[in-house]
Amino acid sequence: MANIKSQIKRNRQNDKRRGRNKAIRSEINSRVKNALASAESDDNSEEALRLAIKKIDKAASKNILHKNTAARKKSRLTKRLNELNS
Repeated sequence: MANIKSQIKRNRQNDKRRGRNKAIRSEINSRVKNALASAESDDNSEEALRLAIKKIDKAASKNILHKNTAARKKSRLTKRLNELNS
């Protein structure tokens, strides 16, 4: 445990940010799973894909995901959905 006041505050900030980032990453994974499930069951797959890409882009813009990681995730997701739909 830190003894310095500024480091105690920094630890609190890091915990808060880690929790926020973890929640956003979890939501991205859920959206991707929903998009794949809707593509398999022929439900609203375009809408699910749009929501998943929106969450990925937002995470990349807030530096939660690296921009290349976001691009890779979007590319792989659309590729898998196109394979399922064809």
